Amino acid sequence: QRRSLLGAAVGSITWGAMAQGAPAPAVARPAPDQAMAQRIDRTLALAVAQQRVVGAVVLVARDGLPVYQGAFGQADREARRAMTVATPFRLASMTKPIVTLAALRLAELGHIRLQAPVTDYLPDFRPRLAGGSAPAITLQQLLLHTSGLGYGFEDGPGGAYARLGVSDGLDRATLTLQENLRRLAQAPLYFAPGTQWRYSLGIDVVGAVIERVTHRPLPQAVDALVLQPAALQGFAFSAPRRQRLATPYANGQPRPVRMTRDMRVPIPGAPGAPGSGVVFDPARAYSANAFPSGGGGMIGTAPGYLRLLEVLRAGGAPVLARAAPAGWMQPLVGPQAQTQGPGWGFGYGGAVLVDPVAAASPQSAGTLQWGGAYGHNWFIDPPQRLSVVMLTNTAFEGMNGALVTQLRDAVYGAAPAA
Repeated sequence: QRRSLLGAAVGSITWGAMAQGAPAPAVARPAPDQAMAQRIDRTLALAVAQQRVVGAVVLVARDGLPVYQGAFGQADREARRAMTVATPFRLASMTKPIVTLAALRLAELGHIRLQAPVTDYLPDFRPRLAGGSAPAITLQQLLLHTSGLGYGFEDGPGGAYARLGVSDGLDRATLTLQENLRRLAQAPLYFAPGTQWRYSLGIDVVGAVIERVTHRPLPQAVDALVLQPAALQGFAFSAPRRQRLATPYANGQPRPVRMTRDMRVPIPGAPGAPGSGVVFDPARAYSANAFPSGGGGMIGTAPGYLRLLEVLRAGGAPVLARAAPAGWMQPLVGPQAQTQGPGWGFGYGGAVLVDPVAAASPQSAGTLQWGGAYGHNWFIDPPQRLSVVMLTNTAFEGMNGALVTQLRDAVYGAAPAA
């Protein structure tokens, strides 16, 4: 099944949440890019036909205006429910840019200092190095994943995080955010803060700081700091039972496998200990007892997320009064953060392309890119004035599989391989 808009139809799309609250465009509406739309259509249709993903939604904007939207495959294969552009998804790590924006807003307002130690706000959060010392960890190091913290999924069942019962924020854990951080603080740091890069639960810690400073639960704080100022709709930290989210699947042969409770899914090509992998529980999104994970706990839609990308492309406006604060969409962490391969660094919100030649990418230097473990990917190319979001219901093909590169190349002009 496929539902896409081509040619002149693209120019008349009403984007709902994306359009609400957006400033009037200063440029003429871009002409529909029918050739690009056809390339993306073929790329997504092929991925669904080959059963690499069950379903997918892709939206593309140029200069803040829509030039492509398409929904392919099924939101629920067993129920034969078609994917639509409005289908809500579990966002996983696509939550991180939203919570990062909330922290930057608090910093701009003077309520937190990014260079301050986290103990200024969470006095009991004092993780130690293996030797026993407790170095200072700054909020900026938490935001940039240079704090020395990590994720349990990389170490597997035998790691310290698993032994302590630390939740990565995607499982069924019923502990509170405060209890999860208490356990996290008991695990040894992987390295001295500021010396290396490792993807981590740092944004969950930042979420606890936001709660402490605002005296509000994280969902309410994020709503007041980011969602309302930017007119972002369709985002939440939990879903009512009546809401039908996209059903998640894991890579499998001959076709993706429907996820079940506490299903451990290895990340293809990723380093990790034996038995490592992300533990998913799809029902967590409906649980009122699940703590709000600042690193992976939100749900949302593709139109809402594209609106968010346009906020990021504008340097954070209107969430931030001073657009493009130091480090926003800049590679604050260098070659040691090559999470997207050679040529990439890391900044607020995601990976930053430093050297397109080394990365063998058609994207421009300064492109910001990241994804989510349930099968998502996005990027912003400021020089090209492009924002692209792809939400799929298949982990991990939609996050770091071949489809990610194929979609990128389709956007920039390469036809998909037959």
